[in-house]
Amino acid sequence: MAESAVKGDAYPSSHGPQPGAAHACLRVLLFVSTLISVVVAVTSKQTVSVTVAGIPFPVPLPAKFTQSPAFIYLVAAMSVACLYSLITALAALTFVAKKPVSRARSLLFLLISDAVMLALVASATGTAGGVGYIAWKGNRHAGWTKICNVYETFCHHVAGFLGVSLFAGLVLLVLVSLSAHSFHGCIPK
Repeated sequence: MAESAVKGDAYPSSHGPQPGAAHACLRVLLFVSTLISVVVAVTSKQTVSVTVAGIPFPVPLPAKFTQSPAFIYLVAAMSVACLYSLITALAALTFVAKKPVSRARSLLFLLISDAVMLALVASATGTAGGVGYIAWKGNRHAGWTKICNVYETFCHHVAGFLGVSLFAGLVLLVLVSLSAHSFHGCIPK
């Protein structure tokens, strides 16, 4: 400690946790989960043939993610989170080499941007989850029937990408916590 005061540094180089490897691993996990969520959502499609009164032949009725604004919002949010995870994974690897003062600034930026990304992912997952719940359970008061009885494969895909999106939100929550802890470790005592 005395050595760093002589050199003019505010903190010794070993002060505080080294967040680089943990941040990078979690961000790679975030990338994988958001990418899987986007791929499953975009590829979810099912067409069923239904008979309609007055039409002598069955009518094909498709179900895909683009028919719901909530699912489109989820795909857009997961795509943004996927790109964000790539950019910040590369940035997290540089933290080990930074001086403690600039590392604290970088961690504060990551803490704030991780919290914003968590809000975006949680909002999109909650919105799509509400639509998925209505599709699964229906709403007899509003006269909405359960569509998962008809579109079983599509509903399994919806459940899959909602589950992976929820996991991505949990990874972001851990990242926010880790960033806060790492930032707290960089503050002088």
